[in-house]
Amino acid sequence: MTKRIAIVAGLLVQALAAQTPIMPLAEVRAGMRGVGKTVFSGDRVEEFGVEILGVLENAGPKQSVILARLYGGPLEKTGVLQGMSGSPVYIDGKLVGAVALAFPLATEPITGIRPIEEMLRGAPEAALKRVARRVTPWERDLTRWFEGPAELLAGGSRMVEIATPVSFSGFTPRTIDCFAPQLRALGLEPRQGMSGGGARSSEPAAKAKLEPGSMISVQLVTGDMSVGADGTVTYVDGERIYAFGHRFLSVGATELPFARAEVLALAPNLATSFKISAARETLGAITADYSTAVRGELGRRAATVPVSITVKGPPRGGGAERVSTYRVEMVNERFLSPFLLQMIVYSAIDATERTLGTETVVVRGEAEFENGIGPVRLDDVYAGEANVPVQASLGVAAPLAYLLQSGFDELRLKAIRLEAEVFPERRQWVIDQIWPSRERVRPGDSVDIMVALSGEDGAEQIHRVTYKVPPGAPTGPLYFTVADAMTTNLAEYYHLIGQRMRTPTQLVRLLNELRSNSGVYVRVWRPYRSYNVQGRSLPVPPPSVALVMGRTQPAAGGAATGYTSKVAELKIELGDAAATGSKTIQVEVRE
Repeated sequence: MTKRIAIVAGLLVQALAAQTPIMPLAEVRAGMRGVGKTVFSGDRVEEFGVEILGVLENAGPKQSVILARLYGGPLEKTGVLQGMSGSPVYIDGKLVGAVALAFPLATEPITGIRPIEEMLRGAPEAALKRVARRVTPWERDLTRWFEGPAELLAGGSRMVEIATPVSFSGFTPRTIDCFAPQLRALGLEPRQGMSGGGARSSEPAAKAKLEPGSMISVQLVTGDMSVGADGTVTYVDGERIYAFGHRFLSVGATELPFARAEVLALAPNLATSFKISAARETLGAITADYSTAVRGELGRRAATVPVSITVKGPPRGGGAERVSTYRVEMVNERFLSPFLLQMIVYSAIDATERTLGTETVVVRGEAEFENGIGPVRLDDVYAGEANVPVQASLGVAAPLAYLLQSGFDELRLKAIRLEAEVFPERRQWVIDQIWPSRERVRPGDSVDIMVALSGEDGAEQIHRVTYKVPPGAPTGPLYFTVADAMTTNLAEYYHLIGQRMRTPTQLVRLLNELRSNSGVYVRVWRPYRSYNVQGRSLPVPPPSVALVMGRTQPAAGGAATGYTSKVAELKIELGDAAATGSKTIQVEVRE
């Protein structure tokens, strides 16, 4: 199979070579001179000079890099620019490869050129589809570490893939500061406000025009907020394009919309110079993202996810409550979408300008999936002294990441709707004390559980919940655990850790059953074994059923889950406030 794939890939390269003159790597020699093509201003493709310095053989697994010096135009002043990734290089009219790597802090524009043969060969479609379906986050990071010459030691410095400049519009500066480390770890360089905004429409233009050297922007988010990743087109073959000369995010088979981009200005920088650009009309979709290039298709429409967020903020100077609504279109990608949503939610909350002191954020909403799956509720309350927007945005993104990366292809986002309300005080109650109205009860009797909550500035609440012991209940200790949502969820679902859900519906049901932080939960339980049947807890089964379940193997769908069998649960509603803490008391059941 591997040999067959190699033969097919070889035939593909030969076929493309027949259409466009290509210089094989074996013919490249030091001292050769050629030209490169890129955009320095507007959308006009200009030429720059290229001098070949040599070839670094086997710089990565089955990969080589052509070392070259660039000259001409603004390059003597700027050096290699972020945004030049993919700029095609020609010698004697033959395509050699794409500008792809550079030395940070270099005083000369020395670059690494990705051979065009490796870009065209890429990864077979079947392999890309397998990666997109089965790769896990840690496997993806490991693959990214092994793939290609991300770092080439040379002269005590490092040649690295040219960072992809990512332009943000409509986001708060604190959002960029908060997520910059994660973005840079992905090989992306965030640029706040360095963009004229996203593409005006997600629908591809009827007459798309691109040529080698044109600049494109991969549109991750468009609308009231926009995120665009810029690079250069290396080769155009009919409706298919090749760009960047290195990976974008190594997501394999994908669908990411891309637009034509115009360069507004060049920004020389002592560390790394970059292009300031603006996305224009949408042209198509990136369909593959592998170690040596990204591949796209003109005229293809990429599916996106509409996201709407309404944020109510505290009034300024005694005025009316502030309400802001954000509407964006986000890429529909299992790894990217949760991360992008987290940034969008963080920025929307951060815009209330109440993120440095005590704060409470109430989030209500849902995520709808295609194929009639869901929706998933995204309701919770977050309170604290600092970084509350981080908690709230992560609380929205984490369930979606869990679902989208669960391995079910049917789980594709359709729409997300959220409402958030920000309060300028810490609305959080601590479970301080609990006590029963009586310490001994009989079957059929009722017992009151008193719960004292303490809050800010000495505030206190006392709540009463009543539990009726069922007639015929067994004698012995009966426990009442009063706890916050996280503690209660862990107690309820710890038996599911490590178990694989069998259907997307099971996953959605599990998430929707998780308790919100806006309540205090009174869990009534006995120290008896309970059982898990197809993701459901079966507490205190009859002896005959327990005997059968005790012999059931986990593979058959039933397994013992411990000696904390829940018999009932009561809830104390706190509204727009959060709870924290846990307390347990015991009541004796006697005849």
